[in-house]
Amino acid sequence: MPEKRQNVTELAQKAPDQPALKLEHVDLPDLKETFADSINQVFFDGQTLRINFGVTRVDPTPQSQSARRYPACRLVLTPGAAVELMNQIQQLTARMIQAGVIKANPPVASAPDRKVN
Repeated sequence: MPEKRQNVTELAQKAPDQPALKLEHVDLPDLKETFADSINQVFFDGQTLRINFGVTRVDPTPQSQSARRYPACRLVLTPGAAVELMNQIQQLTARMIQAGVIKANPPVASAPDRKVN
């Protein structure tokens, strides 16, 4: 008999034999922030989602037209937190489109089916 599969959100939201927790969000005003101007890598290993953020440093000499990208920080998320991040980004994207800050991508037309003789 095949076992019932659960999606990542269901697995992340309920733990066996544990009551649901009431979470209170507490702000930490002194929490350090890290600036990043790029995402160097996104990797999912089956257990965690890793996002490596980078910062670009332009060489200080005026003649030089080069820059270097350095790692700034790495964010490591559980599958449940990764799904939550994706949902939050989708909501933010929709609000930015609605506000006219960004434009929505037009739907991609699928290629017509080709008959094989």
